[in-house]
Amino acid sequence: MDKLSIAGLVVALFAIYLGFSIEGGAIATLFELPAFIIVFGGTVGAVLLQSSKQQFSHAISLLGWVIHPPKFDIEQGIDDVVTWAQQARESGYLVLENVAMDVEDRFVNKGLNFLADGVETEQLITSIELDIELYRDHSLRSAKIFESMGGYSPTIGILGAVLGLIQAMGNLSDPDMLGQGISTAFVATIYGVGFANLIYIPIANKIRAIVHQQTMYREMMAQGLIAISQGENPHAIENRLSAFRLQE
Repeated sequence: MDKLSIAGLVVALFAIYLGFSIEGGAIATLFELPAFIIVFGGTVGAVLLQSSKQQFSHAISLLGWVIHPPKFDIEQGIDDVVTWAQQARESGYLVLENVAMDVEDRFVNKGLNFLADGVETEQLITSIELDIELYRDHSLRSAKIFESMGGYSPTIGILGAVLGLIQAMGNLSDPDMLGQGISTAFVATIYGVGFANLIYIPIANKIRAIVHQQTMYREMMAQGLIAISQGENPHAIENRLSAFRLQE
């Protein structure tokens, strides 16, 4: 669990609550269902309009990364590659087929099976790097969906504010309805800006950072598999991959 992400959201919300309370505001006044429906519903609708079903579904599936990000152990990855290189030198590439059964990362798994099948190095390079690049682009497009939500949300918040003011102007003779309209107007603006800068944009940046870590890890593993395919000795492979330790 990424406690830092949870702490960041809690700190941000508490700071807003504390500042609002110090100014004498009642926190209950910030809860307006009509404003929430306008801002959240409008933002989701706009994103659905611009996205494909597959891309939107993938973006939703990545939300779990914010709290439970995948782990990429560079040190363990280097140790694994060196071990595989030693096994390949001692027992031949076919032994890597059994190794692949215990590897969860589908990109590394595919590379190990290629080595076991005796695929040429050039084909191995082309296939693995293409897979990595395509998945990277797919994941970054999913992050872009949350970034787009961060762009739409403030604008739709303004739309909600205008709708609230229209309601207020139409009920000048009714103080209760006038107050409700003005409240919806200001709260909609708060929701639009708050959701964008406290939720959507941070989520997009978090996913983008994780995708970068994931890509770096898989690039390292790809370099190791390529080195094994080229017959490099385990010590040379470890030296080649040691540069990735500096990127952790």
